Amino acid sequence: MNSAELIPLNNLLIAFFPVAILITVLHAWGLNASQAIYANIRMLLQLLIVGYVLTFIFETDRLSIVLLVIVFMIGVSSWIAMRPLPDRGIKALFVIMAALGISGLAVLILVTQVVLNLSKGYEPSIVIPIAGMIFANSMNTISLVGERLHSELKQDPNFTRARAISLETAMIPQINALLAVGLVSLPGMMTGQILAGVEPIIAAGYQIVVMCMIFSSAGLSAAIYLAMKKP
Repeated sequence: MNSAELIPLNNLLIAFFPVAILITVLHAWGLNASQAIYANIRMLLQLLIVGYVLTFIFETDRLSIVLLVIVFMIGVSSWIAMRPLPDRGIKALFVIMAALGISGLAVLILVTQVVLNLSKGYEPSIVIPIAGMIFANSMNTISLVGERLHSELKQDPNFTRARAISLETAMIPQINALLAVGLVSLPGMMTGQILAGVEPIIAAGYQIVVMCMIFSSAGLSAAIYLAMKKP
């Protein structure tokens, strides 16, 4: 395969075969298979819709639309990050949005304007996917750190100890990803570039930027969240 091609519908449906097996196992074991079915249907619809939406956004090439998409990403990722946390409401949402926005936007600007040095500064086909990676990973890390902080404070009211344990625990997936990259896994961006015909060494360079970007933005967003939660 020298370049990315449109996957035929029949081939695409085959990808759901192992998904169907897993859902069958979940149902047989008395677990909530309906949630897995709903999640997969939603994933399918969301990706199909976003495929058409991104085509429109990339073609319009307007800064205002790019900024609107980024604001939307921050809002939605903050809402999802808050979902498993015991603290809810406007104030809790604001704290998460601030943590995501401050760290995420800072890293996004550094990567796109300095590291990649985009000629136009806001190329939608580059800025939007990078922003998506940043906010998605930061979202997960904030959920982990917030949930662990709540659990630790229930056992020990010492906030400093609870904060340290929470941040260390929340960063386990990020550190594991750094240790495994290239040995256990080829991350999505690098794999996509190789499938599209890019030289592996070039793809590796971009993936290094992505790994640094994800690690730092996730950790900094969690740290900002904890700083804003301090009593």
